[in-house]
Amino acid sequence: MKSMSVKSLQTGSVIGMLGGGQLGRMMAMSAAQLGFHTHIYCPDERNPGEQVTDKLTRKAYDDREALSVFAQSVDVVTYEFENIPVESVRFLEQHVAVYPSADVLEIAQDRLFEKDFLNKNGIATAAYRAVNTVEEAVDAVAEIGLPAVLKTRRFGYDGKGQVIVRKAEDVPAAWDALGNDRIIVEGFVPFRMEISVLAARGQDGEVCCFTPVENQHKNHILDKSIAPARISADLQEAAVDMATTIITALNYVGLLAVEMFVSDDEPQLRVNEIAPRVHNSGHWTIEACATSQFEQHIRAVCGLPLGGVDLYAQAVMTNLIGDDILQYNDLLREAGANVHHYGKSQARPGRKMGHVTRLYPLGQKLPG
Repeated sequence: MKSMSVKSLQTGSVIGMLGGGQLGRMMAMSAAQLGFHTHIYCPDERNPGEQVTDKLTRKAYDDREALSVFAQSVDVVTYEFENIPVESVRFLEQHVAVYPSADVLEIAQDRLFEKDFLNKNGIATAAYRAVNTVEEAVDAVAEIGLPAVLKTRRFGYDGKGQVIVRKAEDVPAAWDALGNDRIIVEGFVPFRMEISVLAARGQDGEVCCFTPVENQHKNHILDKSIAPARISADLQEAAVDMATTIITALNYVGLLAVEMFVSDDEPQLRVNEIAPRVHNSGHWTIEACATSQFEQHIRAVCGLPLGGVDLYAQAVMTNLIGDDILQYNDLLREAGANVHHYGKSQARPGRKMGHVTRLYPLGQKLPG
């Protein structure tokens, strides 16, 4: 992958952002804090990001004419989610610097490409096989063993696009449920904890990682993130080393989230997936560190020095999903609760409406 020379943007420059969800909203707020302007490109109406950006383009991601005009109006481009056509990012790269690159996006969008890349670089994952027919899926499950997980290679998040198979005879039903012929079969990892490492890499190659964070889920959606993760110092160091290896091998610029399984067997750490963007499991950094994940990403893509990531305090971040947002006024009354509302007008089951972060003194036993 080609790397560009470091280009440090001056304050007042414009950051183009593909996507206008809550992650884009929080990045735009951090950009403004650093003295930058933002131009959000997003086809969706009433998106959270448009409430805090300087300029908005509401066009399809494959509209080349609109993308060309957008590229001419900004000094650098980044994105807040990975389901953007790679071809559109490659087109933008012909006109303006884009971080992370289209090469990175292509790897991260496909579970097969992602796991092949990780294994090639010595990073442990679950056993996996790519399959294109139900017969191949049956053979892969027989080879890998039960339980197994059938996943679509693309467009899966928050538990979508995957089915656990516990009996061999259930493979055909799982295949039909996914409705896709580009599938990856993964061995089930008996993990005791999921953690993530938020790693940042600047244009100059500097890498800086936040402390590993422990993630707890409900209904396949992140419920809480606890920082630091309650694992040994050796495992924390190993997790950071793995994230550093990955972000360096990708020649990455920006913030990368690396999700890992912690198990009691060897290897103790296996990477589940990578996300080429700021991440839900890093929201606690806004209050607990000198530099949030959002500011760190902006610093990296703008060619600025990375900021400090030492913990000021321990943190527990809780997502406000669906009707959880109805607790908003009560949370505002709670001393020490740092409440974030994403500006979405309609609460729906499974929809992330906001989050709240609570801080605790370093060394104190955390609740939960």
